[in-house]
Amino acid sequence: MKKSNWSRRQILGAGLALATAPRLAITAECENMMSKTIPSSGELLPVVGLGTYNVFDVESTPAEIELRRKIVELLTRSGGSLLDTSPMYNRSEKIIGDIVGSGTDRESLFLATKVWTDGKDAGFRQMQRSAELMQTNVIDLMQVHNLRDTALHMETIREWQKSGQIRYSGLTHYTAGAHAALGREMKQFKPDFIQINYSFGEREAEDRLLPMAKDLGVAVLINRPFQSGALFRAVSGKQLPDWAEEFATSWGQFFLKFIISHPAVTCVIPATSKTQHMIDNLGAGMGVLPDKAMRKRMSDFFASI
Repeated sequence: MKKSNWSRRQILGAGLALATAPRLAITAECENMMSKTIPSSGELLPVVGLGTYNVFDVESTPAEIELRRKIVELLTRSGGSLLDTSPMYNRSEKIIGDIVGSGTDRESLFLATKVWTDGKDAGFRQMQRSAELMQTNVIDLMQVHNLRDTALHMETIREWQKSGQIRYSGLTHYTAGAHAALGREMKQFKPDFIQINYSFGEREAEDRLLPMAKDLGVAVLINRPFQSGALFRAVSGKQLPDWAEEFATSWGQFFLKFIISHPAVTCVIPATSKTQHMIDNLGAGMGVLPDKAMRKRMSDFFASI
């Protein structure tokens, strides 16, 4: 996987120039984005990716494609790679394909999507359609979305893994009430990845799923890291504490670094279609991570707000 690495300062500077510069240029060796190991393979995966729910569900007009191409280019040129999407995100897979078709290097991307239908044949067709829409011969990660018909879809995913059409398997769910079921299916189907919610506002995964993923050697993707904006509303008008400035320069980075620093978490995938938000999110993948004592301090601080 090809990577070009920028420092946080260079990313910020580049973001300001995006409105007028059609392409980004790299001029120096820079700080690397942190990566974590995918347990099933040993491959390194950068810790900040990009979710596409809602924000990539747009018409395939030149202006909409170009804006999102710039977002993706910020991700890849900072050292990131993972784009997470789904057929249920409507036009998002098509927009990713448009971005790939516009010249973005497919080899710089880790494409993750989902199967979300009933029956093996329907699942096969949906996976095939996802690959066509994203203009790729290989899907890096195929996830059974919300545990829907897992047994049948995992059969197809395993077949495609053997043929090289899919690299990794995964299971997802977005509710804490499904954690017990997800845990059972993790043990039964032994996926390479799971994708779940986890943030200051949704801590349930700490009790069962995150320790289980660590024990089973399953990589973990985290969605909803800002709890759909609720975390930002909770700190509205409040200053970032001085003691946090050694590892975060914004509330967004504070929230993301708490997640990334959990030993079971592999990658966080905040969704955005705004360049400045993408730039800030990328900053969470650089510098230092809070240790166990600092995570406790962060948690206590947020609970006191």
